[in-house]
Amino acid sequence: MNNLNDPPNWNIRPNSRADGGDGSRWNYALLVPMLGLAAFRWIWSRESQKEIDKEKEAYRQRTVAFQRDLEAKYHAVISENRRAVAQLSLELEKEQNRTTSYREALISQGRKLVEERKLLEQERAQIMQEKSQRQPLRSVYLNCLEEEENWQRRAQLMLKEVGEALAERQSIYCSLVLPRRARLELEKNLLMRASVDPLAVDLEMAAGLTDIFKHDTYCGDVWNTNRHKNGKLMWLYLKYWELVVELKKFERIEKVILEK
Repeated sequence: MNNLNDPPNWNIRPNSRADGGDGSRWNYALLVPMLGLAAFRWIWSRESQKEIDKEKEAYRQRTVAFQRDLEAKYHAVISENRRAVAQLSLELEKEQNRTTSYREALISQGRKLVEERKLLEQERAQIMQEKSQRQPLRSVYLNCLEEEENWQRRAQLMLKEVGEALAERQSIYCSLVLPRRARLELEKNLLMRASVDPLAVDLEMAAGLTDIFKHDTYCGDVWNTNRHKNGKLMWLYLKYWELVVELKKFERIEKVILEK
């Protein structure tokens, strides 16, 4: 180290080589590696900074590219979802219009049946008034009425069973957990009964059941536990069949009386 108390004898002296001292040789020997080390550190720091800046720029470019790709995918998903929603809205509107037309047709048919029933009752009253003095005809009517009421009770019981089966079928259709094959098996059994049961054949129920299975897709809300809140078309058909049973009862009575 430099001797601060003896300035003339500092380690680094220009003329120390002339004095024959070797202190300057040691200081120069240490100075050269230190300068080399400093230069190396400067160069290394500069190159390291370049590498860091290069990696930062590459990372920024990758981030921008990833963000653009992510935005493109996001916009593609949004567009696809919008198209799907528009398609579903269109299908829903078509189904609602179809259901409305069926409902209006059934209501119109029901009103027509009611009017026909009133006409039949009026005709029956007229016949009974004209032939009130004919006791045998009255006995025939009473016997026929009893038989047809028995037929009506059997038909109503059959309709009740079919209504329960339809409610169960619609409950399975609206369920998120019940298997589809259970609904298909139930529909198959109902169609088979409609084709072999004389009461069902007389009411021509097969076509109505097929129409229900194809078009009645209405379900109550998610938390609905009342099976009678599912379905719309099926209830209209059941009411229609009840009116048909009532109408056929009087038609059968009228036929028997007119044949006497």
